[in-house]
Amino acid sequence: MDLKALGYFISIISVGFLGVVAWPKTGEPAWHAWAVGIGMATSVCGMFVRYLSHRKDRHDIHRAEAKAERP
Repeated sequence: MDLKALGYFISIISVGFLGVVAWPKTGEPAWHAWAVGIGMATSVCGMFVRYLSHRKDRHDIHRAEAKAERP
């Protein structure tokens, strides 16, 4: 199991819960909803980019190990 992937997935779930709590109530300025939505989206995108970086690092390590095993 890829623990980093699990951690990122759990973080994405927590962003959703925090967004629900932070969502503006009726009568609050409309920009609050935009700010919460953009904040949630950028947080999830950042986690996705970090996960892609993690996958690339793992791929590079496996490729280097395979290359080192060849005579």
